[in-house]
Order: sequence, then structure tokens, then C-alpha cells
Amino acid sequence: MAIVDLVMPKMGESIMEATVLKWHKLPGDNIKMDETLLDIATDKVDSEVPSTTAGVITELLYKVNDVVPVGAVIAKIDSGGAANSVAPAAPVQEAAKPQSQPATQQYQPAPSLVENNGARFYSPLVLNIAGKEGIAMTELEKIPGTGNEGRVTKKDILNYVAERGAQQQQPPSAPVPQPAQAISMQHTPATGNVEIIEMDRMRKLIAEHMVRSKATSPHVTSFTEADVTNIVKWRDKAKGPFEKKYGEKITYTPIFFEAIINCIRKFPLINCSLDGDKIIIKRDINIGMATALPSGNLIVPVIKNADTKNLIGLSKDVNALANAARNNKLKADDTQGGTFTVTNVGTFGSLMGTPIINQPQVAILALGLIKKRPMVLETADGDVIAIRHMMYLSLSYDHRIVDGSLGASFLTAVANELESFDPNRPF
Repeated sequence: MAIVDLVMPKMGESIMEATVLKWHKLPGDNIKMDETLLDIATDKVDSEVPSTTAGVITELLYKVNDVVPVGAVIAKIDSGGAANSVAPAAPVQEAAKPQSQPATQQYQPAPSLVENNGARFYSPLVLNIAGKEGIAMTELEKIPGTGNEGRVTKKDILNYVAERGAQQQQPPSAPVPQPAQAISMQHTPATGNVEIIEMDRMRKLIAEHMVRSKATSPHVTSFTEADVTNIVKWRDKAKGPFEKKYGEKITYTPIFFEAIINCIRKFPLINCSLDGDKIIIKRDINIGMATALPSGNLIVPVIKNADTKNLIGLSKDVNALANAARNNKLKADDTQGGTFTVTNVGTFGSLMGTPIINQPQVAILALGLIKKRPMVLETADGDVIAIRHMMYLSLSYDHRIVDGSLGASFLTAVANELESFDPNRPF
């Protein structure tokens, strides 16, 4: 009998753990090479984990909703066994229960406290426990972690809660104070003719992420407008020839990204994060593009090294990521490493918006609906009124790093870049 350990695979550079969503096999079941064994969740992306060998499942070491570190053994497979040589499948509850202690796992992290440029990752389970216990983000960040790269595990936070309770020594009847920055959401009783809908897992993650962002960064939003008539006319002419020549549809998004990237080069503080009192300027420009999923939730896939790509390369990446999002085919690494985010609220008919910063970034740009409006133009013969394609732009930024002068200057530069687009540019 040759027992093979199946480990939690590495799914991205900064992804250190995943949550088990569903087991597709039980002990005693046959499994083929590359057949899906389980579904996992990392941040907002759900993924399938295939088997790395063919054989018979002998053990499942984690149960549904367990948070598993990358590199940990999650199942054991008899690569030389047959289905009738293994005991009948245990009930789902028992099959999903860990069968061994951490000492038998290959993954043995050393306790440490590591922060990733002020963007320490917390699993949904840890965040839920913190919310229920009224633990603020500032308090959560001080808890030493024994997980991979200092991540706070379920055991870490439960131990902290127990120790904190012992130190407080409050009588049971005494109310527990709720910190102003606690990440839990308030519960209000439902009255009247209502329908109650349970949040899905992704919506809970989005809600927690947005609350943390507002609690972390003092948000300021600046607005401007841009005349994008030249871009609209160029795209109308280029759509057919561009797709025929390069095999890719040309949308407004890569054109806007090209202008934004040029302006980020001029204003590098827009492309940074904050670690305590240290400003971390990112040399790579990785553009996140807010994209709608079939469920209606938004996700932010990232174009890595966007500053190294021309319009054709940007178009290919935009189309590929958008298609993957629409078909629920995004990989965990597709949403990691963003340094600046763009959201196109105009897609949903909005003229403008006040977006929330995607932590740990310091700015996010919203693009409004392109709409025809009468505008006053200055000509050699005097002022005239003409119909132009106009678009509002709004930039939300972290006022700890980006002051009004920098935010407004960057936003104006983007508008100027869009307005100076060459309508005679070759396809």
C-alpha cells in the first residue's frame, strides 16, 4: 500500500491559507488523477483542488469551514489500493473530522509576528470571531500569530479571547464595551413586513473589507470631468480593424488604463501603501479592475505589471480577466497584488461615485457614464457651443498619505491625458 499525502496547494504569492468549502469525495471513494477532490475559498475566489494522484481516499484531515494553511496535508490517498480494500465510507461528519494531530502534518510553522506592509491578512473565520468578541482591528493587529508568516489562527484568537476575559475579570452581568472600530456589524431587530436574506460568504467578506477600509483610512474624494470625444470617435473607427488584426475586442477600459498608468508614473505616491509611519512606494504598477460576478457581487482582478504593457497587451488582459470573472474561472492569484484600483461605475449608469479604498492601497478612481452634453469650446473665432462626449472622474484617497493638492493634481492629470488622446492614432 502506497499512501500519498495531498497538501493544500500554493495558490498565489501572498495567499497563505484557504477555507474548505466542500469535499467531493469520502474515505473509500476512488479518485482519478486531476479529478476534483474539494472546493476551497481564498479571500473572494472559490477554487477547485484536484487530486495529484489516482487511487482510493483513506483519510480526510479537515472538515468543511476549516481554515487550512498552505502546505498542510489535507487528505491521504492509497495510490495502489482499490475501492473494495478500504472500509466503507464514514458518515460525512466523521469523514470531515481531522484524523491526526498537527504533529503528523508536513507543515510546521514557527511562531512569529509578521506584517505585510501594513496589510496583514486575516481569514474569514478569524474576522468573524473578532467581530463577535468586539475586537477592534487595532487590537487584532497586536495578537501574535503562529500560522504561516505570522498569520493569526483560530487557536490564536480563541486563546487571546480567553486570556483577555481572565484579565478583565468582569462579573457576568457587566456589559462588555464595544470598541468604536470593532469590525462586527450591528444587529437591528426586523419589524414589519420584511424579508430576511442571509448574506452569502462573499458578501460578508466584502462588508468586512469595506468597514475595515473606512475605519483605517480617512477618505477624501475629489471630482473632475473629461472630454473623451476623441477617444469615443477613435474607438468607433478602430473596433472592427483592431479585432481583425489582434483578435481582441477594444473597449474603453484599456484606453483609460493607459492614461492612468502614465499619470501614476508622474505621481508615484498614488501607488503606495502605509506600514505604521512608513510609506511603501510600489515600483510595480498593478491595476485592479472592479468587475461584476454573475452573483452580482464585485471582485477586483489585477493586471500585473500594467506599466510594461501596450494597448494590445492591456486589452488582452482586460478581456481575459473580465471573461474569467463572468464565468467564475478566476484564480486566487488573479486578485492579489494590486497597487491601484479603478472602478467603472458608468457601466451601471452612474454619472459619478465615491468609491471606498481597496486596502492597503491609498487611492481608487471611479469612472462615470460617458454622456453627450452641450459644452462651451474656445476656438480661434471665439467661443462656440458643441455636443461633446463627457465623463466624470472621482478619486477617493487616503488623507494620511495623499493630501488634497496631490489628489487633485493626479486627477486633473488623468483628465488632461484623456482629453489629449490622439484621434488619428494608428490601430
